[in-house]
Amino acid sequence: MSKYNVAVLGPIPRDHITTHHGEEIEKYGCATHTAIGLARLLGDEGTVHLVSHVRKKDEGPVKELLSVYPNIDVSHITSDADQGDVISLTFVDQNNRLEKQTGFMNPIIPEDIEDLMHCDVFVCVPITDYEVPLETLKYIKANSKGLIIFDAHGPTNTITILGDRKIRFWIDRDQWLPYIDVLKMNLEESKCCWFEKEYEPEDLTHFDEADRSHLPAFAKHSLEKGIKCLIVTLDSSGGAVFYKDGDTLRSENVKSVKVEHVVDTTGCGDSFAGGLGFGLLKNPTDYIRAAKYANALGAQRTQGRTFDVFKSKEETDAILLRNYGNI
Repeated sequence: MSKYNVAVLGPIPRDHITTHHGEEIEKYGCATHTAIGLARLLGDEGTVHLVSHVRKKDEGPVKELLSVYPNIDVSHITSDADQGDVISLTFVDQNNRLEKQTGFMNPIIPEDIEDLMHCDVFVCVPITDYEVPLETLKYIKANSKGLIIFDAHGPTNTITILGDRKIRFWIDRDQWLPYIDVLKMNLEESKCCWFEKEYEPEDLTHFDEADRSHLPAFAKHSLEKGIKCLIVTLDSSGGAVFYKDGDTLRSENVKSVKVEHVVDTTGCGDSFAGGLGFGLLKNPTDYIRAAKYANALGAQRTQGRTFDVFKSKEETDAILLRNYGNI
Protein backbone atom coordinates (compact mmCIF):
# COMPACT_ATOMS: atom_id res chain seq x y z
CA MET A 1 0.00 0.00 0.00
CA SER A 2 1.25 3.50 -0.83
CA LYS A 3 2.66 5.61 1.97
CA TYR A 4 0.57 8.57 0.81
CA ASN A 5 -2.64 8.75 -1.21
CA VAL A 6 -3.88 11.89 -2.92
CA ALA A 7 -7.16 12.24 -4.81
CA VAL A 8 -7.37 14.82 -7.60
CA LEU A 9 -10.93 15.77 -8.60
CA GLY A 10 -11.55 17.75 -11.74
CA PRO A 11 -12.09 17.77 -15.50
CA ILE A 12 -9.60 16.68 -18.15
CA PRO A 13 -10.65 19.06 -20.93
CA ARG A 14 -9.58 18.74 -24.52
CA ASP A 15 -7.97 22.16 -24.87
CA HIS A 16 -7.40 24.05 -28.11
CA ILE A 17 -5.00 26.86 -27.21
CA THR A 18 -3.91 29.85 -29.28
CA THR A 19 -0.96 31.47 -27.51
CA HIS A 20 -0.30 35.21 -27.43
CA HIS A 21 2.42 34.48 -30.02
CA GLY A 22 -0.23 33.04 -32.36
CA GLU A 23 0.89 29.41 -31.96
CA GLU A 24 -1.81 26.73 -31.80
CA ILE A 25 -1.65 23.85 -29.30
CA GLU A 26 -4.00 20.87 -28.77
CA LYS A 27 -3.67 18.98 -25.49
CA TYR A 28 -5.47 17.61 -22.44
CA GLY A 29 -5.45 20.04 -19.52
CA CYS A 30 -6.66 20.96 -16.04
CA ALA A 31 -6.50 17.96 -13.69
CA THR A 32 -3.74 16.34 -15.74
CA HIS A 33 -1.39 19.16 -14.68
CA THR A 34 -2.34 18.71 -11.03
CA ALA A 35 -1.98 14.93 -11.07
CA ILE A 36 1.27 14.73 -13.06
CA GLY A 37 2.98 17.49 -11.07
CA LEU A 38 1.99 15.71 -7.85
CA ALA A 39 3.06 12.32 -9.17
CA ARG A 40 6.52 13.60 -10.10
CA LEU A 41 7.01 15.04 -6.60
CA LEU A 42 5.71 11.92 -4.84
CA GLY A 43 7.83 9.43 -6.77
CA ASP A 44 7.59 6.02 -5.14
CA GLU A 45 6.26 7.52 -1.88
CA GLY A 46 2.63 7.71 -2.92
CA THR A 47 -0.23 7.31 -5.38
CA VAL A 48 -2.32 9.96 -7.12
CA HIS A 49 -5.91 8.90 -7.79
CA LEU A 50 -7.24 11.01 -10.66
CA VAL A 51 -11.06 11.31 -10.64
CA SER A 52 -12.65 12.68 -13.80
CA HIS A 53 -15.31 12.12 -16.46
CA VAL A 54 -14.37 12.26 -20.14
CA ARG A 55 -15.84 11.60 -23.57
CA LYS A 56 -15.65 7.98 -24.73
CA LYS A 57 -13.27 8.94 -27.54
CA ASP A 58 -10.93 10.62 -25.02
CA GLU A 59 -10.79 7.87 -22.38
CA GLY A 60 -8.20 5.75 -24.22
CA PRO A 61 -5.87 8.63 -25.18
CA VAL A 62 -6.08 10.15 -21.67
CA LYS A 63 -5.22 6.86 -19.97
CA GLU A 64 -2.41 6.23 -22.47
CA LEU A 65 -1.01 9.71 -21.76
CA LEU A 66 -1.02 8.99 -18.01
CA SER A 67 0.31 5.44 -18.34
CA VAL A 68 3.92 6.64 -18.28
CA TYR A 69 3.43 7.72 -14.66
CA PRO A 70 3.31 4.48 -12.64
CA ASN A 71 1.99 6.17 -9.49
CA ILE A 72 -1.13 7.66 -11.12
CA ASP A 73 -4.23 5.49 -10.66
CA VAL A 74 -6.56 6.02 -13.64
CA SER A 75 -9.34 3.65 -12.55
CA HIS A 76 -11.57 6.60 -11.54
CA ILE A 77 -11.43 8.20 -15.01
CA THR A 78 -14.69 7.11 -16.62
CA SER A 79 -16.72 7.83 -19.75
CA ASP A 80 -20.09 6.24 -18.90
CA ALA A 81 -22.04 9.40 -19.74
CA ASP A 82 -19.83 10.20 -22.77
CA GLN A 83 -19.44 13.77 -21.49
CA GLY A 84 -16.24 15.75 -21.06
CA ASP A 85 -15.02 19.34 -21.19
CA VAL A 86 -13.95 20.77 -24.54
CA ILE A 87 -12.46 24.26 -24.32
CA SER A 88 -10.98 26.83 -26.69
CA LEU A 89 -8.51 29.31 -25.16
CA THR A 90 -7.26 32.35 -27.08
CA PHE A 91 -4.60 34.34 -25.22
CA VAL A 92 -4.64 38.09 -25.85
CA ASP A 93 -1.43 38.48 -23.80
CA GLN A 94 0.68 36.31 -21.51
CA ASN A 95 -1.94 36.08 -18.71
CA ASN A 96 -5.32 37.05 -20.21
CA ARG A 97 -7.45 34.94 -22.52
CA LEU A 98 -10.84 34.54 -24.16
CA GLU A 99 -12.55 31.23 -23.39
CA LYS A 100 -15.19 29.16 -25.14
CA GLN A 101 -16.54 25.86 -23.79
CA THR A 102 -18.41 23.47 -26.08
CA GLY A 103 -18.30 20.21 -24.09
CA PHE A 104 -19.41 19.66 -20.50
CA MET A 105 -18.24 17.01 -18.05
CA ASN A 106 -20.97 15.49 -15.88
CA PRO A 107 -20.35 16.41 -12.20
CA ILE A 108 -18.18 14.34 -9.86
CA ILE A 109 -20.61 12.99 -7.27
CA PRO A 110 -20.09 11.05 -4.00
CA GLU A 111 -20.56 7.68 -5.75
CA ASP A 112 -17.49 8.43 -7.87
CA ILE A 113 -15.19 8.65 -4.84
CA GLU A 114 -16.71 6.39 -2.20
CA ASP A 115 -13.69 4.04 -2.24
CA LEU A 116 -11.18 6.92 -1.89
CA MET A 117 -12.00 8.01 1.63
CA HIS A 118 -8.60 6.72 2.80
CA CYS A 119 -6.84 9.52 0.90
CA ASP A 120 -4.69 11.93 2.90
CA VAL A 121 -5.48 14.93 0.70
CA PHE A 122 -8.24 15.76 -1.79
CA VAL A 123 -7.24 18.37 -4.39
CA CYS A 124 -10.35 19.72 -6.14
CA VAL A 125 -9.64 21.69 -9.33
CA PRO A 126 -12.99 22.49 -11.00
CA ILE A 127 -12.83 25.06 -13.79
CA THR A 128 -16.60 25.60 -14.09
CA ASP A 129 -19.28 25.92 -11.45
CA TYR A 130 -20.93 22.49 -11.79
CA GLU A 131 -17.97 20.08 -11.83
CA VAL A 132 -17.27 19.41 -8.12
CA PRO A 133 -20.57 20.07 -6.30
CA LEU A 134 -20.99 21.05 -2.67
CA GLU A 135 -22.59 17.65 -1.93
CA THR A 136 -19.30 15.99 -2.88
CA LEU A 137 -17.31 18.13 -0.44
CA LYS A 138 -19.88 17.37 2.29
CA TYR A 139 -19.49 13.65 1.60
CA ILE A 140 -15.70 13.86 1.94
CA LYS A 141 -15.96 15.81 5.20
CA ALA A 142 -18.41 13.28 6.64
CA ASN A 143 -16.45 10.18 5.63
CA SER A 144 -12.76 11.03 5.53
CA LYS A 145 -10.05 12.67 7.62
CA GLY A 146 -8.33 13.87 4.45
CA LEU A 147 -7.49 17.54 3.92
CA ILE A 148 -9.66 19.28 1.29
CA ILE A 149 -7.94 21.77 -1.03
CA PHE A 150 -10.41 23.59 -3.27
CA ASP A 151 -9.80 25.88 -6.25
CA ALA A 152 -12.31 28.73 -6.45
CA HIS A 153 -11.85 28.83 -10.23
CA GLY A 154 -14.87 26.51 -10.45
CA PRO A 155 -17.60 28.41 -8.59
CA THR A 156 -16.44 31.79 -9.95
CA ASN A 157 -16.79 30.72 -13.59
CA THR A 158 -19.90 29.78 -15.56
CA ILE A 159 -20.93 29.20 -19.17
CA THR A 160 -23.50 31.08 -21.24
CA ILE A 161 -25.83 29.27 -23.63
CA LEU A 162 -23.49 30.42 -26.43
CA GLY A 163 -20.57 28.61 -24.80
CA ASP A 164 -18.84 31.76 -23.57
CA ARG A 165 -17.04 31.27 -20.26
CA LYS A 166 -17.70 34.18 -17.89
CA ILE A 167 -16.62 35.05 -14.36
CA ARG A 168 -19.40 35.38 -11.78
CA PHE A 169 -19.94 36.24 -8.12
CA TRP A 170 -19.73 33.23 -5.79
CA ILE A 171 -22.93 34.26 -4.04
CA ASP A 172 -23.43 31.04 -2.02
CA ARG A 173 -19.80 31.05 -0.85
CA ASP A 174 -20.63 30.73 2.86
CA GLN A 175 -22.43 27.43 2.31
CA TRP A 176 -19.17 25.97 0.94
CA LEU A 177 -16.54 27.36 3.33
CA PRO A 178 -17.18 24.94 6.27
CA TYR A 179 -16.34 22.03 3.96
CA ILE A 180 -13.03 23.42 2.63
CA ASP A 181 -9.71 23.33 4.49
CA VAL A 182 -7.48 25.26 2.06
CA LEU A 183 -9.12 27.65 -0.40
CA LYS A 184 -7.00 28.66 -3.37
CA MET A 185 -7.77 31.31 -6.03
CA ASN A 186 -6.26 34.11 -8.08
CA LEU A 187 -6.80 37.82 -7.44
CA GLU A 188 -9.57 38.19 -10.02
CA GLU A 189 -11.45 35.26 -8.48
CA SER A 190 -11.05 36.74 -5.00
CA LYS A 191 -13.04 39.77 -6.19
CA CYS A 192 -15.83 37.38 -7.18
CA CYS A 193 -15.86 36.06 -3.61
CA TRP A 194 -16.02 39.35 -1.69
CA PHE A 195 -18.93 41.53 -2.69
CA GLU A 196 -21.29 44.15 -1.33
CA LYS A 197 -24.84 43.24 -0.28
CA GLU A 198 -26.10 45.73 -2.83
CA TYR A 199 -24.45 47.91 -5.47
CA GLU A 200 -25.30 51.12 -7.21
CA PRO A 201 -25.45 50.40 -10.96
CA GLU A 202 -22.43 52.60 -11.67
CA ASP A 203 -20.35 50.59 -9.19
CA LEU A 204 -20.51 47.58 -11.52
CA THR A 205 -19.08 49.27 -14.59
CA HIS A 206 -15.40 48.88 -13.65
CA PHE A 207 -13.32 45.95 -12.43
CA ASP A 208 -9.98 46.88 -10.86
CA GLU A 209 -7.86 43.78 -11.34
CA ALA A 210 -4.89 45.10 -9.37
CA ASP A 211 -6.67 46.14 -6.16
CA ARG A 212 -5.83 43.94 -3.14
CA SER A 213 -7.45 46.03 -0.40
CA HIS A 214 -10.30 43.55 0.11
CA LEU A 215 -8.06 40.57 0.90
CA PRO A 216 -7.65 40.97 4.70
CA ALA A 217 -11.42 41.34 5.27
CA PHE A 218 -12.21 38.46 2.93
CA ALA A 219 -9.59 36.26 4.61
CA LYS A 220 -10.90 37.06 8.09
CA HIS A 221 -14.45 36.23 7.05
CA SER A 222 -13.44 32.97 5.34
CA LEU A 223 -11.36 31.76 8.29
CA GLU A 224 -14.23 32.52 10.66
CA LYS A 225 -16.55 30.47 8.45
CA GLY A 226 -14.41 27.36 8.69
CA ILE A 227 -11.48 27.23 6.29
CA LYS A 228 -7.96 26.84 7.71
CA CYS A 229 -6.06 28.77 5.06
CA LEU A 230 -6.72 31.15 2.15
CA ILE A 231 -4.11 31.43 -0.60
CA VAL A 232 -4.47 34.07 -3.33
CA THR A 233 -2.05 33.86 -6.25
CA LEU A 234 -0.66 37.15 -7.52
CA ASP A 235 1.04 36.13 -10.80
CA SER A 236 4.69 37.23 -10.79
CA SER A 237 4.33 38.60 -7.24
CA GLY A 238 3.83 35.12 -5.78
CA GLY A 239 1.00 34.37 -3.39
CA ALA A 240 -0.68 35.91 -0.36
CA VAL A 241 -1.19 33.32 2.39
CA PHE A 242 -3.71 33.92 5.20
CA TYR A 243 -4.15 31.58 8.17
CA LYS A 244 -4.91 31.64 11.89
CA ASP A 245 -2.28 31.29 14.60
CA GLY A 246 -4.48 30.74 17.62
CA ASP A 247 -6.91 33.66 17.48
CA THR A 248 -4.52 35.82 15.43
CA LEU A 249 -4.93 36.27 11.68
CA ARG A 250 -1.53 35.84 10.02
CA SER A 251 -0.68 36.90 6.50
CA GLU A 252 2.50 36.41 4.54
CA ASN A 253 3.47 36.99 0.94
CA VAL A 254 5.44 34.09 -0.55
CA LYS A 255 7.44 35.40 -3.51
CA SER A 256 7.19 33.63 -6.84
CA VAL A 257 9.77 31.29 -8.33
CA LYS A 258 11.36 33.38 -11.06
CA VAL A 259 11.62 32.08 -14.63
CA GLU A 260 13.55 33.60 -17.51
CA HIS A 261 11.17 32.84 -20.35
CA VAL A 262 7.45 31.96 -20.23
CA VAL A 263 6.37 29.51 -22.93
CA ASP A 264 2.79 28.63 -21.90
CA THR A 265 0.83 29.63 -18.78
CA THR A 266 -2.08 27.21 -19.36
CA GLY A 267 -2.49 24.99 -16.31
CA CYS A 268 -0.38 27.08 -13.95
CA GLY A 269 -3.20 27.36 -11.41
CA ASP A 270 -3.88 23.63 -11.59
CA SER A 271 -0.18 22.92 -11.12
CA PHE A 272 -0.09 25.32 -8.17
CA ALA A 273 -2.90 23.32 -6.53
CA GLY A 274 -0.88 20.14 -6.98
CA GLY A 275 2.08 21.72 -5.24
CA LEU A 276 -0.15 22.70 -2.34
CA GLY A 277 -1.36 19.12 -2.07
CA PHE A 278 2.17 17.76 -1.92
CA GLY A 279 3.40 20.41 0.50
CA LEU A 280 0.61 19.70 2.98
CA LEU A 281 0.96 15.90 2.96
CA LYS A 282 3.71 15.76 5.58
CA ASN A 283 3.05 19.14 7.21
CA PRO A 284 -0.72 19.80 7.07
CA THR A 285 -0.45 23.19 8.78
CA ASP A 286 2.77 24.50 7.20
CA TYR A 287 1.04 26.66 4.62
CA ILE A 288 4.14 28.71 3.79
CA ARG A 289 6.13 25.60 2.85
CA ALA A 290 3.19 24.35 0.79
CA ALA A 291 2.99 27.69 -1.05
CA LYS A 292 6.67 27.34 -2.01
CA TYR A 293 6.05 23.95 -3.61
CA ALA A 294 2.95 25.41 -5.27
CA ASN A 295 4.95 28.31 -6.71
CA ALA A 296 7.60 25.87 -7.96
CA LEU A 297 5.09 23.72 -9.83
CA GLY A 298 3.38 26.79 -11.27
CA ALA A 299 6.75 28.06 -12.51
CA GLN A 300 7.68 24.66 -13.96
CA ARG A 301 4.38 24.60 -15.89
CA THR A 302 5.33 27.79 -17.77
CA GLN A 303 8.49 26.26 -19.18
CA GLY A 304 7.07 24.17 -22.01
CA ARG A 305 4.05 22.72 -23.75
CA THR A 306 4.37 19.13 -22.53
CA PHE A 307 4.25 17.46 -19.12
CA ASP A 308 8.03 16.95 -19.23
CA VAL A 309 8.32 20.33 -17.50
CA PHE A 310 7.48 18.74 -14.12
CA LYS A 311 10.48 17.74 -12.05
CA SER A 312 11.24 15.26 -9.28
CA LYS A 313 11.21 16.21 -5.61
CA GLU A 314 15.01 16.39 -5.55
CA GLU A 315 15.10 18.75 -8.53
CA THR A 316 12.24 20.83 -7.15
CA ASP A 317 13.87 21.05 -3.72
CA ALA A 318 17.00 22.42 -5.41
CA ILE A 319 14.86 25.11 -7.07
CA LEU A 320 13.32 26.03 -3.70
CA LEU A 321 16.73 26.28 -2.05
CA ARG A 322 17.99 28.60 -4.78
CA ASN A 323 14.87 30.76 -4.70
CA TYR A 324 14.04 30.86 -0.97
CA GLY A 325 17.19 29.72 0.81
CA ASN A 326 15.17 26.99 2.56
CA ILE A 327 12.29 24.58 2.05
